[in-house]
Amino acid sequence: MKYLDKTIEEIHEALKKKEIKPIDLVEESFERIEKNKELNAYITLNKEEARKRAQELEEKEVGDNLLFGLPIAVKDNIITKDLKTTCASHILENFVPIYNATVVDKINENDMIIIGKTNMDEFAMGSSSRTSYFGAPKNPWNKDKISGGSSGGSATTIAARDVLFALGSDTGGSIRQPASYTGIVGMKPTYGRVSRYGLVAFASSLDQIGPMTKNVYENALLLNVIAGADDKDLTSAEKVKEDFTRLIGKDIKGMKIALPNYFMSDIVTEEIRNEVEKTKKTLEENGATVDYVDMKYLDKAVTLYQIIAMGEASSNLARFDGIRYGYTTENPKDIEDLYLETRKNGFGKEVKRRIMVGSYLLSGENAKIYYNKALSIRDDMKKEFDRIFKDYDLIIGPTTTTTAYNLTDPMDDPSKSFMDDVLVIPVNMAGLPGLSLPIGFGKEHMPIGLHIIGNSFKEATIYQLASFIEKKLNLNLNPRKDDENV
Repeated sequence: MKYLDKTIEEIHEALKKKEIKPIDLVEESFERIEKNKELNAYITLNKEEARKRAQELEEKEVGDNLLFGLPIAVKDNIITKDLKTTCASHILENFVPIYNATVVDKINENDMIIIGKTNMDEFAMGSSSRTSYFGAPKNPWNKDKISGGSSGGSATTIAARDVLFALGSDTGGSIRQPASYTGIVGMKPTYGRVSRYGLVAFASSLDQIGPMTKNVYENALLLNVIAGADDKDLTSAEKVKEDFTRLIGKDIKGMKIALPNYFMSDIVTEEIRNEVEKTKKTLEENGATVDYVDMKYLDKAVTLYQIIAMGEASSNLARFDGIRYGYTTENPKDIEDLYLETRKNGFGKEVKRRIMVGSYLLSGENAKIYYNKALSIRDDMKKEFDRIFKDYDLIIGPTTTTTAYNLTDPMDDPSKSFMDDVLVIPVNMAGLPGLSLPIGFGKEHMPIGLHIIGNSFKEATIYQLASFIEKKLNLNLNPRKDDENV
């Protein structure tokens, strides 16, 4: 039986009737991961503990919890007690934490089973997952293509159907961009919606954990689990608990949607623009209004991101000094040599570049000239989004400018990784929720994603539109060649 190919409701019913056990799902997941090991989606597997957890759950009542006993993958920059957390970096290659991230505790409390830690760009710095110390994950649709980044491993394992659920993190598109490249659903929630406690920081004012799944409904279910205020995270928002699935299946008649002209400019390939246009037409035929609009500052997002993210990264990564935890160089001459050699050998090229640039941006008068100015323009960008949301319920556009490109494409252009995320970075700048949803295929049958942006804490409205589009398109999004439907 292919349990993981069934709907979540079918799996739940089978668990309730004792037709299957959590261990069956765990074993199937590990079998699939082994079969797909060349995809390089995982850094660490949690085999012993996952099997133990599955056996423990046999003694519990399944109840009404649809997520009971289901395997989930966790991006390797999210802290897991007694399970290696490497951030795909040599400097943390053997780091085993002594506590859990808040989202991990929530997963455990909801009786889900952590299968393993997924591959990623080193310290989430990159857009192709090729900066990983452990090699890049591959795209299940075409193993010669990237799966995107930095949450590439999480995207790969969902697209390959190894698991039903995965967690990623999104600093400048790192959930949504790989979701688009691999044909899955990825949500970056409103900043503060999900606790960042236990997320290894890249850029603290931008980072956000979010769900990655094969469909919209399951995505909303996982957000139900991980959302909520947390006393351990002073940036988490005090919000009344809500059900993010409540608007799924609702009509979109009368919904007003904005489509910024910048998102449909020549920076986006024609094949992607065409798919977005088809979706726009479908929405209009079903009672929604979709207007082209002009938005200021969108073309400044990448520059703002470079300044803010690299500045904050240089500060956050100062803690990795070879003394408290992680890799330490052997036989240093003195304390200065210890710091120098540990960081030189422990960090990869891209991480070191961002630390150095970030340190320069924050030094002396540069902080006023660059960082403070960037924060000011970032505030103006947020106000521009606020202006649009006075008249519109949602904003749409393509998630990426191209479909997934080749793993062998050169990495010597440091600005390319930022331009890969040019359409999704503005959402992080404004702290807004955004979701990528597959809407079709381009050349070589590679997935194309639609980006849906909502106002702050309007994730349920995003899911409403996304579920409508998903149902209308009814795409076959399983790249597994042995599946009878492919």
